[in-house]
Amino acid sequence: MSRLSPETEVGGLTVTRDGVVHAVGDVSAGRLLDDFRRGDFFFGSAQRTLLASDSIGVLEDHDWPRLANRIRGTLLGDGLPLAAGVLPYDSAAVPARLILPTMVRSAGPLHPAAGRRQVQAIESGVPVAAVPEPAGYAASVATAVRQLRAGELRKVVLARMLELAFPDSVPVAAILANLVRDNAHGYTFAAELPPADRAGQRTLLGSSPELLVSRTGRSVISHPLAGSAPRSADPVTDNANARYLVDSAKEQLEHELVVEAVADTLAPYCRNLVVPPRPSLTATSAVWHLGTKITGELRDPELSVLTLAAELHPTPAIGGTPREQAREAIDRLEPFDRDYYAGLVGWVDANGDGQWAIAIRCADIAERAMRLFAGAGIVADSQPERELAETTAKFQTLLRAMGLTLES
Repeated sequence: MSRLSPETEVGGLTVTRDGVVHAVGDVSAGRLLDDFRRGDFFFGSAQRTLLASDSIGVLEDHDWPRLANRIRGTLLGDGLPLAAGVLPYDSAAVPARLILPTMVRSAGPLHPAAGRRQVQAIESGVPVAAVPEPAGYAASVATAVRQLRAGELRKVVLARMLELAFPDSVPVAAILANLVRDNAHGYTFAAELPPADRAGQRTLLGSSPELLVSRTGRSVISHPLAGSAPRSADPVTDNANARYLVDSAKEQLEHELVVEAVADTLAPYCRNLVVPPRPSLTATSAVWHLGTKITGELRDPELSVLTLAAELHPTPAIGGTPREQAREAIDRLEPFDRDYYAGLVGWVDANGDGQWAIAIRCADIAERAMRLFAGAGIVADSQPERELAETTAKFQTLLRAMGLTLES
């Protein structure tokens, strides 16, 4: 084994706490995917694949700016490369949870090679229960629309959940491999969650299209998405759905509210903030989105990406606006706790650099149980049946990775 400083990169970065390099030479992104084991942190994007393992501890905190300071001190003191994990939807309800890995391996993007991989077989015939039932979700949307038309809200995001029961342990690694295969863009991830009732392992698994914020030196990027339409295997229908998204005043308004909130939040912290005047189409394997890539330069080079995340979260893309009124509506109308769904997943290093995606198109996995989540942005012109169909389309990201389908 060779000894290097923690700042040294050798092929794919594989540096432990004491500076011992356990793998020398190039590490392929596919190898990192193959090496994933439940309990590791996996984060793959169109630019980079990261696998973090061999944690020496966990940092949990409800206060994200305080957590940013704790992480910086811990990483510098112990010579660790980064901290990685999850931040919840509601920081008052459950804590942020970041592991302190002693081994971090990094490689380039998984695609196009991952797209040629064989589909991993998953247990079929898994029972699925919807929470709420489709009719109940449509009724909640109708209630929200009445509030919106009364001027109490401008937008609220309502989610629903699917509960799956497996006869044996959920095959997390196989589902992750299928997610990676099907999603060339966005952020595919697996991260450990605090165990429910302090018993049993839990994993947050998903493939999110949305970057809340990244920081590299002074460079800051946010890529909010809002406004959605389903993809179709038929090219004519698929193009028509994309065209609807571009032309729809309702979808454009939903997107505008998110971009406005993100830009207003970043403006005091950034100079040279660039906000494109019109959104672009962003495609996943299951859904079309409107997206706007916002870039800026930090005024304070010491400001951590976690501090920015705390200021931005939750955006109207996953909560609504005004923020507090939307939160109250979600509490009334959603019959479950979001926990880490619609929170954040990512990493941060001792310099405050890092990357955090919004935890959507995801599942909370216990030993033999799985909870899938999907939400839709509701505005005054929303139609309950269309919003129900939107959530169904969004569920397909996870369901396709398991060889399952959902009618409604």
